[in-house]
Amino acid sequence: MTDLADIAVVGAGPAGLVAALLARSRGLSVALVAPRALPNDKRTVAMLGVSVDILEEAGVWASLSDTVAPLATMRIVDATRRLVRAPLVEFHASEIGRPAFGYNVPNAALIAALESEAEAAGVLRLDGFAREIAPGEDRVIIDVGDAGRIEARLVGAADGRNSPAREAAGIAVRRWSYPQTALVVNIRHSLSHDDVSTEFHTETGPFTLVPLPGKRSAVVCVVKPEEAERLAAVSDMELARVFEEKSRFLVGDIEIDGARQRFPLTGQMARQFAARRIALIGEAAHVFPPIGAQGLNLSLRDAAVFASVAAAHRVDPGAPDALADYDRRRSGDVLSRTTAVDALNRTLLTSFLPAQAARGIGLFALDRLPALKRFAMRQALAPHL
Repeated sequence: MTDLADIAVVGAGPAGLVAALLARSRGLSVALVAPRALPNDKRTVAMLGVSVDILEEAGVWASLSDTVAPLATMRIVDATRRLVRAPLVEFHASEIGRPAFGYNVPNAALIAALESEAEAAGVLRLDGFAREIAPGEDRVIIDVGDAGRIEARLVGAADGRNSPAREAAGIAVRRWSYPQTALVVNIRHSLSHDDVSTEFHTETGPFTLVPLPGKRSAVVCVVKPEEAERLAAVSDMELARVFEEKSRFLVGDIEIDGARQRFPLTGQMARQFAARRIALIGEAAHVFPPIGAQGLNLSLRDAAVFASVAAAHRVDPGAPDALADYDRRRSGDVLSRTTAVDALNRTLLTSFLPAQAARGIGLFALDRLPALKRFAMRQALAPHL
C-alpha cells in the first residue's frame, strides 16, 4: 500500500488518536501508523477544562460517560514535616461557575473509544511500527514493513518520549531526571471521596487520590525509587495500610483493586516543536511529573492545535509557514506548564528553606486572595487554545 495523505499520525496513544480524529473531522485525509494496543492499562487520566471539549469534538465523550468520575474539588495538603509548611488549600469548581474542573477517565476506556471512532471516521490504519521515516522536499515517506508504506504532507509525531519521528525531524531535546518513581494503582475504600481529588505533598513527592465512580479512587504515590520497589513487592493488605496512613484515613479503610504499575519520573522538552514536515505531539514534545494533572491535558491541546493548523494550511499542511505556526502556538503553553510543574516538584524535594517558604507563601496567597485563586483555577483549565 502506498498512498499520499494530507496527514499521517505516528502513534496511537490518546493524543495521537485525537490528532487523527480532529484532522479527519476537518476534511483532511488521515493515516494512523501504530500497532493496536492491548487494553490492559489500569491507569486513569484526569481530563480538565478544555480537554473535555476536545474529546467531545473528537466524538467520544458521550460513550465515556458511564466510566468517568467528576472532579468537583481539588485539594492540596502539605503533608511534609518541614519548618515552613503551606496551608490546606481547596479549589472548588463552583467558584468559577463550573460543576466540575473535569473528569477522571480510565485510560483503557478512553483508548478503546478513540480507536472505535477512528475506524468509524475512515482514518486509514497501518497496523505496525514505522520502520523508517524519511522527510523529503514535499512529503514524508513512512515505511511500515508488511503493513505497507504511506506518504504524507505532514506527520504528527505522537510516538512517545523516545520518538523516532522526532529524530527523523532532527529536533533535539533537553532531558532531566528526578530521584522519584510513581507507583500507580486503583483502590476501593469505605468512605465516599465526595468527588474531591486530594494531593498530599510529601518530601518525596505527591501522594494523590483521584476519584473513580463509586467508592473507588486511583492512587499516584510518588516516592524514592527504592521505596517504590519495596511497595511494589509488599502484600495488598500491607500496601493498603501504607495508603491509609498516607491519606490520613480520609477515605476510610482501603483495599487494593488491581495490579500495580511503576514509572520512573523524568522531564523532557523539545528545543522546537516542528521541523521537516514533522510536528511533535504529546510526550514526543514534553514530559514532566504527574503533578496537577497537566500531562495528557497538555498533549490533547497539542493534538487540537495540530489539527487546527493543518486545516488552516490545507493546501500544504507541512509547508514551512504551517510548521512555524504550530511551533509558535505551542511554545508558550508547553514552556509555562513544564516550568511550573518542574518548579513545584523541586520545591517538594529541596531542603533549601527560602524555596520552601516561597511555596508556602504562594499557596497561602492563593487561599486568601479570591481573585488570584479564581485566576489560577482558570489558568489550570486552559480554557483557550
